[in-house]
Amino acid sequence: MAITIAILSQKGGTGKTTVTRSLAEGLTRSGMKVLAIDADPQGNLSEYFGVPADAFPTLGEVLAGQEKAVDAIHDGVIPANLGLAEAELMLAGKIGRELTLRNALREPKRRYDVVLIDCAPTLGLLTVNALVASDWAILSSEAEHFSEQGAEGAMEVIGLARENLNPDLELLGILLNIADMRTNHARATLTMLKESFGDKVFDTVIKRSIVYPESARAGKPIYEFRKRKAYDYASLTVEVLNRLGLEEPLAEAEQQLAAIKPPA
Repeated sequence: MAITIAILSQKGGTGKTTVTRSLAEGLTRSGMKVLAIDADPQGNLSEYFGVPADAFPTLGEVLAGQEKAVDAIHDGVIPANLGLAEAELMLAGKIGRELTLRNALREPKRRYDVVLIDCAPTLGLLTVNALVASDWAILSSEAEHFSEQGAEGAMEVIGLARENLNPDLELLGILLNIADMRTNHARATLTMLKESFGDKVFDTVIKRSIVYPESARAGKPIYEFRKRKAYDYASLTVEVLNRLGLEEPLAEAEQQLAAIKPPA
């Protein structure tokens, strides 16, 4: 049965989708079979995977009960489009609406080692569905003044999902993302997060780079687009596998990291 990880943020623009795509690639290169799920109606992850805009079926049809999740997998991803927003509205009036995604993923979880869910940048019903379907959550936080408050809000939603719907859900870590660590502000934000959340904050920081949106625009993972710039994501992959206690893929991930020249 696959380990399922929801990747969420308190708002858009925190690099969450690039983390999902890059972590999927890093775990795949470590020998794991990975399924990614685009749970954001904007469909950015789907585009990053190179899925055509008219792909069918998508997560929207799965949540609406019109298609099976296994039939919605396109080259390692269950894609999304604006129709997912309509599916969310349909879910609002459904009994057991918070369990819909978990129930839909039963068969795909048997076929993969890891499932990564790229959540919408809101803490609404789609994100709640993702958290209920997951074993772990990763919170992407940007280096800005209100990051602590945003992280606390997301942590509250994770806590509510655990208390009421998914007692097995745990926080895997908080990731400082798209950070310019040359600035005092970014360094102060990291210090603040560590003071508030301790060892739940990943040691890895994803540093700001124009290469990341360029790789997304090209529809290629950063490992293929510009391998040297994959160092931070390779480091994150090692940390994730270490926290999950997966020794065999961890050893491979460490070799992958060692093969990438650290950024200057």
